[in-house]
Amino acid sequence: MSAGAAGEVRLRALDHGDLDRVMELEPILFGRGAWSRGMYREELAAPDRYYVAAVDDAGTVLGYAGLALADEASVMTVGVAPEHRRRGIGALLLADLLARARAAGCRRVFLEVRAGDAGAQRLYARAGFASIGVRRGYYAPEGEDAVVMALELTRPPGPVGAEAV
Repeated sequence: MSAGAAGEVRLRALDHGDLDRVMELEPILFGRGAWSRGMYREELAAPDRYYVAAVDDAGTVLGYAGLALADEASVMTVGVAPEHRRRGIGALLLADLLARARAAGCRRVFLEVRAGDAGAQRLYARAGFASIGVRRGYYAPEGEDAVVMALELTRPPGPVGAEAV
């Protein structure tokens, strides 16, 4: 898979061996709200979670994303190293999450995004997400508001005359 000026970028499952890099990026990407190593260990072990890493030819994690799978799925995180932004990696990660949600039969996907992060909001809007509300003070400890966004997933149509089983 290509990601524009980033060169060759491939997606693979995020695993425990990636946590040193994730812990390096978390405070840069998410400030005081960064997740701990323990939180990621729990997320990676949960059967209803899906995490993916975008890596370069050397195997370096450039970004990562996660999804909680359910009838109504939730994007848990999407992060791209600052030096690799604006190269399509975030869109690639998000597209992979949405493909996984569709494959799992999810009807809707929700996410929260910082109210002040216009770039992320544009990424999600380009993927079809719409703003449905605001959660005041959602991002602790900063107290920043979150914009809640949702995407209705459509399933590919079956053969004409096919009935749901």
